[in-house]
Formats: sequence, structure tokens, C-alpha cells
Amino acid sequence: MIIDMHTHIFPEKISAEVLEKLSIVSHSKYFSDGTLNGLKSSMDAAQINFSVILPVATSSRQVEKINSSSAALNEKNFGEGIISFGCIHPDYTNYREELSRVKNRGLKGIKIHPVYQGTNLDDVKFLRIIDRAAELGLIVVTHAGLDIGFTGVVRCSPQMAKKVVDEVGDFKFVLAHMGGWKNWNDVLKILGGTKVYLDTSFSTGEIIPRRDFHWAAEELKLLDAAQFMEFVKVFGAEKILFGTDSPWTSPKTSIDFIKNLPLADDAKNKILGNNAQRLLKV
Repeated sequence: MIIDMHTHIFPEKISAEVLEKLSIVSHSKYFSDGTLNGLKSSMDAAQINFSVILPVATSSRQVEKINSSSAALNEKNFGEGIISFGCIHPDYTNYREELSRVKNRGLKGIKIHPVYQGTNLDDVKFLRIIDRAAELGLIVVTHAGLDIGFTGVVRCSPQMAKKVVDEVGDFKFVLAHMGGWKNWNDVLKILGGTKVYLDTSFSTGEIIPRRDFHWAAEELKLLDAAQFMEFVKVFGAEKILFGTDSPWTSPKTSIDFIKNLPLADDAKNKILGNNAQRLLKV
């Protein structure tokens, strides 16, 4: 069982334009066409059983439409391994009722993105949303750490994530990008011992750059096997979830990274899918 806990798709009419724009901003390559069919094709090629799609609302006006579309997507693609989460925005004031609707429509969780949404994770706007989501038993996935498209901007630091855990308590909380993209030393120091989940998306091996942009070799480096094993030691294999950030990494390369770790098969299987299977109840 392989479950990709972190993927993105875009409407077919605009996917090519959006992908190219994001690729230019991030100076990185994409590995599928960013459509639902492209995701399905990449899943088949990499033998991925389920993919979780994580939509992001960049304005409060988008929330209800995205959530309705996500629920419809799940219904239309039932049995095909596609699981879309819902979304919320910190400026959306009717969040209590909307999160109830998310739950009632069968969506298993929500995605938030403090950088794209211009609000720190530990702001009261997010805290009240997360508290309500926790009350409903929804999974909360947040972008964490730096963002490749926003140099130097951190709106979900390990310190902020720890504050959320301390205030909200035990809930289904997934910190993307191994707890905080390129904030990894602080993740180990500050979040070790908590019950958060980490996903592996866009955090292992190396960034694959666009051919028309030059990166310094050091800038391309993400977590290597030895560094990744430190996370396994601190958090345990049972708290790490496989994710690709599709279309921004190669699924096969991401899977091979986990398979080649000096871990027992049971631990590898937990990371690749068993943990997510338990969390998602699939």
C-alpha cells in the first residue's frame, strides 16, 4: 500500500499556465501536467494506491466553491484512489458552519497555507479554525517552514506549530515538508516529543531545477538519508507520512528514497502507506 498524502491539481483549462508560472517563480521542474488525469497517470506509473489532493483557498471568497468542488470530485472518482481534502481561509468568518459542512460532505480534512494566506499559523484566526477542525475530528494539513516561491518568509515555524499543539491539544495535525521546509534543525529540537505527523513532500534528495535557471549546488540539497533517519529516531516511523507534492517531484524518485533507507520493511511500509491508511481510514 502506497498513499501519497500531498498532491495538487489544477483545472485543465488553466493547468499549463499555472504550472509554468509557479515553475518560473520556484525555479523548479514539474513532473506531470498538473491535471487530475495527469495525477492518475503518475499514480499508475509509480503504483500509488491513493493520492490526497490538497486545495488551497487564496481568498475567503473561494472557500465554499472549492469545498463543494472537492466533495464532488471525491464522489465522481470514488474507487479510483482519489481523496480530495477541503480548505478554509483565515479571513473566512463562517468557519464553524463551513467546517461542519466539510465534515458532512465526507471530506476527511482541510489544507491551510499560512504563506499563501498571509497569516501566521499561531494567529487567533487560525487557532480558532484549527480548534473547530479538531473538535470535528478533521485532519489539518498545513504548509510548514519556508516556501520556495517566497524567499525568507516563514509563517509556520516550528515554534508556531508548537504553540498550536500546546493550545489546541491532541488532534490530527500534519506538518508538511518534514515539519518545516528548511527549518529542519528546529523541527527536531522543538517538535520532538509532540504527536504531530510530518509529511515527506518536497523534502528528500534534491530539488530538480529548471534548465533555464542556475542554482548553487548547496541550494539544491534537501534531506539526505542520514538526516532523514534523525527524524525517524526523534518522531518514530509511525508519525511520518509519504508525500510527493506532485506535480513538483518525481513519485518514483520519492518512493525509492524511502525504500532505500536503512530501515526495516515494516517501518518503510508505515511511512509509505500504512500510517496514512490508518489516519484516513481507507
